[in-house]
Amino acid sequence: MSTTETTRRRRLHPAWIVAAVAFLALVGAAGFRAAPGVLMVPLQQEFGWSTTVLSAAVSINLVLFGLTAPFAAALMERFGIRAVTATALVMIGAGSALTVLVTQSWQILLTWGLLIGLGTGSMALVFAATIANTWFSESRGLVIGILTAGSAAGQLVFLPFIAMLAQDPGWRQASLLIAAGALAVVPLVLKFLKNSPADVGALPYGETASEEGTAESPAAAADPMESGRSSNAAVRALQVLKRASKVRTFWALVAGFAICGATTNGLIGTHFIPSAHDHGMPETTAAGLLAVVGIFDILGTIASGWLTDRYNPKILLAVYYQFRGIGLLVLPLLLSATVQPSMIVFVVIYGLDWVATVPPTAAICRKTFGADGSVVFGWVFAAHQLGAAAAALGAGAIRDATGQYTYAWFGAAAMCTIAAVISATIRKDAGAKEPVPVGTA
Repeated sequence: MSTTETTRRRRLHPAWIVAAVAFLALVGAAGFRAAPGVLMVPLQQEFGWSTTVLSAAVSINLVLFGLTAPFAAALMERFGIRAVTATALVMIGAGSALTVLVTQSWQILLTWGLLIGLGTGSMALVFAATIANTWFSESRGLVIGILTAGSAAGQLVFLPFIAMLAQDPGWRQASLLIAAGALAVVPLVLKFLKNSPADVGALPYGETASEEGTAESPAAAADPMESGRSSNAAVRALQVLKRASKVRTFWALVAGFAICGATTNGLIGTHFIPSAHDHGMPETTAAGLLAVVGIFDILGTIASGWLTDRYNPKILLAVYYQFRGIGLLVLPLLLSATVQPSMIVFVVIYGLDWVATVPPTAAICRKTFGADGSVVFGWVFAAHQLGAAAAALGAGAIRDATGQYTYAWFGAAAMCTIAAVISATIRKDAGAKEPVPVGTA
């Protein structure tokens, strides 16, 4: 019996099992994503640290989160998805657990910043792109949308509990909850997260035997020496960056995604709860609003993946960024001690738009850069996190200097308009007119 016949007889293609485990891994890794905004106020109250100091810890985390991503993609090609993912989850768990022992501000830079930054960077959204590109020939946009929604689901699952634990019994128990969430997924990853379809004698989902010879096989992707790629993950990542940097589309994606990171993880993710607290809103209420953002983020990102498989991704990006800018422009008018209907509208719209940008961005990377697409997306995601880090630190400094976040919200709204214009001007034929050689130094 041929491999194709065996695959067809399976009720469920193994790619969907891998995608399900990857979703759970992203949920477990996302626990810390919800933590800084909730834990910032309790840490300030206990240790007297300024908003700028804690924002610096978050910024280090976000920088490493981004810069680790392209190297993690290359490491997954070299050592396998399973090994890199399991190691990343252990690092996140260790960093969060060790946070309970901190007594000095520099120690929070090591736990929140270094350890968790490296761990979450290896489990960044490039992980979703790698899974989709390795295991799926069809429905890649939908799969990336579903996996990206795993990060939102992590916030949804953890955020209310983190907020409650941070108040009673305390922030240390909240940190241990995050560690437990990350470590709980490790056994599932080791057992079910296979590196490639070849490991289970299958073809990528949607690929037939007649197409097998025209696409890069998983085996070739897993063996960099046979495919002409460097066996060193760092060299591979830098080689891809060198090639991609010669393509104008790459810089358009970098600019747009940097603004995307600034207006999500950097501002709302880090400073929404402290800003709402400034207006008299209880932290648990503000955390609940962010949890609602997480709910609608799941819907919005999956819908974005479906749309990406059917419509021009650059137009989708332009629309997403402009709607986000409008939301940020009116946010200072909506914050108050109580939750008004207008705030609910903002939360719903912002949730639908939160990371809806990921599927179209990953699709453009894949179309323009071919087999290098996952690593290129890693570099684009690095820009996302650098933008987030700058915004997290900058917003904290603005808050300390002016006593409020208003200028940070207005500045972010203006940046979203810039991102919309940049995205709309991405050349539709970039992949055809600016081919990037694959697998060459």
